[in-house]
Amino acid sequence: MTVLQVIDSSFHEEVIKSDNPVLVDFWAPWCGPCRMVASAIDEIAEEYKNNLKVVKINTDQNPSTATKYGIRSIPTIMVFVEGRRVATVIGAVPKTTLASTLDKCLTED
Repeated sequence: MTVLQVIDSSFHEEVIKSDNPVLVDFWAPWCGPCRMVASAIDEIAEEYKNNLKVVKINTDQNPSTATKYGIRSIPTIMVFVEGRRVATVIGAVPKTTLASTLDKCLTED
């Protein structure tokens, strides 16, 4: 499963209206920590492909969405379930941190 690039105009359709939980990576190309966490995001997209959608949104090119969700530091990773933000992780964290956050979000029903 590839990581989908979303933009301001497609965010609502791809994330908020998604039938599956969605992990959103708010990032920018110049951001070193964003590049550090990119491989973990790709691995999570592959490992959780059966029950999670993974998208990235460039905060420089899509300021409306970044502003709406109060992004002040990147990378910021958010998890949305049924259109609601249920978790936020800020900074270049290890893949294990992302996985444990996801597991909590995906098992809460």
